[in-house]
Amino acid sequence: MLEITIHGRGGQGGVTLAKLIATAYFLKGKHTQAFGVYAAERSGAPLQAFVRVDDEEITNHNQVRRPDVVIVLDRGLIGPTFTADLKADACIIVNAPDADDPALANLLAGCEAAVVDATEAAILHGLGSRAVPIVNTTLFGAAARVLGLDIADVEAALQEAGFGGANPLAARKAFEKVVRRRYPGERARSGSTSAAGPLDVLSDEVGAPPRLRTGGWASWRPQRRVLTPPCNHGCPAGNDVRGFVEAIGHADYERALRIILETSPLPGVCGRVCPAPCTEACNRAGYDEAVNVRELERYVADHALWPTVTPAWRAQRVAVVGSGPAGLSAAYHLARLGYPVTLFERERQLGGVLRDGIPVYRLPAEVLDREIAHILRHGVEARAGQAIDQRGLLALTHAYAAVFMATGLQRPQRLDLGPECDGVVVEGIDFLRETHRRHVSLAGQRVLVVGGGNTAMDAARTARRLGAQHVHVVYRRTRAEMPAIREEVEEALEEGIVLDELVAPTRLRRDGAGAVLTCTRMMLAEPDASGRRRPVPITSEDACFELRCDRVILALGQSADLALLPEGAEIRDGQVRLGLSGAPVFAGGDLATNEGTVAAAIGSGRRAALHIHRTLTGEDLFPPPPAPLATGERVRARLFPHAPREQPLAMPPFARRRTFDEVHLGLVDEPAHAAAAAEAQRCFSCGVCNYCDRCMTYCPEAALLPDGDGYRFDYDYCKGCGVCAAECPRGVIDMVEL
Repeated sequence: MLEITIHGRGGQGGVTLAKLIATAYFLKGKHTQAFGVYAAERSGAPLQAFVRVDDEEITNHNQVRRPDVVIVLDRGLIGPTFTADLKADACIIVNAPDADDPALANLLAGCEAAVVDATEAAILHGLGSRAVPIVNTTLFGAAARVLGLDIADVEAALQEAGFGGANPLAARKAFEKVVRRRYPGERARSGSTSAAGPLDVLSDEVGAPPRLRTGGWASWRPQRRVLTPPCNHGCPAGNDVRGFVEAIGHADYERALRIILETSPLPGVCGRVCPAPCTEACNRAGYDEAVNVRELERYVADHALWPTVTPAWRAQRVAVVGSGPAGLSAAYHLARLGYPVTLFERERQLGGVLRDGIPVYRLPAEVLDREIAHILRHGVEARAGQAIDQRGLLALTHAYAAVFMATGLQRPQRLDLGPECDGVVVEGIDFLRETHRRHVSLAGQRVLVVGGGNTAMDAARTARRLGAQHVHVVYRRTRAEMPAIREEVEEALEEGIVLDELVAPTRLRRDGAGAVLTCTRMMLAEPDASGRRRPVPITSEDACFELRCDRVILALGQSADLALLPEGAEIRDGQVRLGLSGAPVFAGGDLATNEGTVAAAIGSGRRAALHIHRTLTGEDLFPPPPAPLATGERVRARLFPHAPREQPLAMPPFARRRTFDEVHLGLVDEPAHAAAAAEAQRCFSCGVCNYCDRCMTYCPEAALLPDGDGYRFDYDYCKGCGVCAAECPRGVIDMVEL
């Protein structure tokens, strides 16, 4: 690429000269660029103009920093360090009367130069006046000679630009009269000053390098700030979603896993069972398709090398009761903080609801085992098969420095269907737990599932896999109000499960042919406390109907069982107040919040660990309040190319409905990891700079400068035009009025 800088004064035509040079090359089929520093062209005021020429499209819109050729319209603009930052082979074209002038030779020591008396030629041909000669077309001829253009190229460019009359004559004169010199001596160094005689110092012909401090014009000023990406904001676990997605986009899978493990010990679990509120919040959803964050988290967990761990080193011990997602998360984060942790679990295997409440076709046991093993490697002692009652809890408060309770939701919501339910009606969570522990057959049976949450969908799909002839889900609201993960509902329907909306069961009876469930049609009224529209019975004669069944599975939700707490105890702000002396007791997960998702429980466990650490040491490790949200309005989606979402592999419905093999197979697994990287690269990186250089590239004043791993504004030259803010794809630059 050829880069040219032109130094002149207002009224001499420096910007026009830049355009003429660009036109000459453009007519020869080159890509060209020409622009000047505008708004200071008062007659006699210094100005700069720039030209670029290349065989390829030119994408750099900054001012030229190290030109190949410098054209000086007024010798007085050459200062002592004018040549310091030029390229070693740069040529300087100067409008000066005498190439052999010692003062000029001193200023251009060590430089290749071309000298022409453009002022005299312009005056001779009547271009401008002696006070303000217009030397642009004259110097165009001299520059063409130096650049290797023909006089025919000069004349063609002048004609294209509409310059007739004396302009071609003056250009030809300079083309013929330009003198080339290589001045002896050493070029001035940056920051140094060359020795000069008194006459040179006092002469008005010798000045400093022209710099227009355009920052003085500004009425607005850009500033950079980091915003909270919507995916980070939406993640209940507190993950740096944008951060680990960016690492995947750079094919740094180990770094991506380390970022996740800062906040969650269960990436493979969440990558399979999380409802993905991060994806729902993704700003890209309004452009083409949201980034598939859940699949990326799973991919990293399954493919990256897991890091080594540091054993516990503190003297204070902490007990954790319950090994569901909240308990596992708390144990993990406490262990990482150096605490020896004992993890108590009532069942024979660790995992809680992850082990017994989620079918293995969604969460394979080996994935859960892998991530629990990583937690235990931190020095966590597991005591499975050891239930804790009220007396045991009080004992823990005297044996440990702190206790964390994460016993989850153990009490199912009941529904009275009459006295004939024995042997027919089973609670959904009990049904799922039973299928984990032993072989259950529903061959040929008609199964009704009551509910619309994830447990209902899991129970229905499990019943299908256990051989049920017909599986029917009844829900008192519509599909739009179902709290189940949308994909789970869609896949259940694909597997042949029937969904009957706006239906509520009222009574179960038996006859000689089996069981009959009486149901009532419902309609939606005003919203209730949950924000969803409240279902009310339809009163018409045909509103009631019957469904025959062999098994009814109730999946109406669960609540916390507080029988573990002594009488008078209460949970307040995540801490259990027992009213007794002993170590502090904290509660988290669904026991305290009833949020109902694995990710929320993980986040609750982490916050509990930080609470416990602050209580025991006084050290506050909680993150600062989040920055404002990077909403979709801040992102310039138009600056991103459309890109289709990478689709994960999955078993087809006809193959999966009779097997407990994992349904979702993840993104394409191949050595180059191309699918994962491509999906991650779709991320907008909302509200966080990823150093794309657009702001620096498009700044017309080159007022954005590299600064370490980022940029800084040079406010001496930033005129507040707002181009950087308009060109920032991620919305991290704001304009502030001065």
